[in-house]
Amino acid sequence: MISVRQIHKKFGKLEVLKDFNLEFESGKSYALMGPNGSGKTTLIKIILGMVIPNSGEVYVQGQSIKGRFSYRSNIGYMPQIGRYPDNIKIGQLFSMMQDMRPEVKNYDLELIEAFGLDKMLDKPMHTLSGGTRQKVSASLAFMFRAKILILDEPTAGLDPMATEILKNKIKKERDAGKLILITSHILSELEELTDHALYIHEGEIFFNDTISSLKEITGESNFSTAIAKLMEWSLKKNTNKSVLTHA
Repeated sequence: MISVRQIHKKFGKLEVLKDFNLEFESGKSYALMGPNGSGKTTLIKIILGMVIPNSGEVYVQGQSIKGRFSYRSNIGYMPQIGRYPDNIKIGQLFSMMQDMRPEVKNYDLELIEAFGLDKMLDKPMHTLSGGTRQKVSASLAFMFRAKILILDEPTAGLDPMATEILKNKIKKERDAGKLILITSHILSELEELTDHALYIHEGEIFFNDTISSLKEITGESNFSTAIAKLMEWSLKKNTNKSVLTHA
């Protein structure tokens, strides 16, 4: 559903992504991992058309995104930190976003109701706690029934109850066959919500395979210790990468 082909991106002299080739398939959920500065956020922004690569192309549903914006209607994006006009009210924000996608008539309001946002529609965004703003971002990501969901640290700042509500929603959409990309520093969350691990190190793909394969290759039954071993290997130049990126 998303093809990333020969993507190369530099910021000045800094190489952020180095000849990236990836295939993200519908019906699969991917854990996008790597240390800070590895290129995860840049990759997401390139897919969203927010950053232009120096070379290479991205295809969504078989069509290049170059010079196109309509493909974004098939993506629900939840940023790590949602930034909205301070004085706009929750209800006004929802209405504005709905006006920007007039082709959608049947909205998914499940999270709005589960989070209780339908009882707070008159509250301005600047009065909201960080957790409530996160609920707004999550509700917007799922509102338009997009076939692709990109969720950046989705549970950051959420209380335990809201976290479970969102996780159950993600599982529901995953089981419905949607393509889901998730970044998170909470490894137990990634293991629960995804089935495919993608580890980026210094702008290159270091591991790209299923979580079960990751455990088998590292010899670890625990996901967090498997990732720790992967991080250790990524720092060693003599690691056989072909074993880790064969998927």
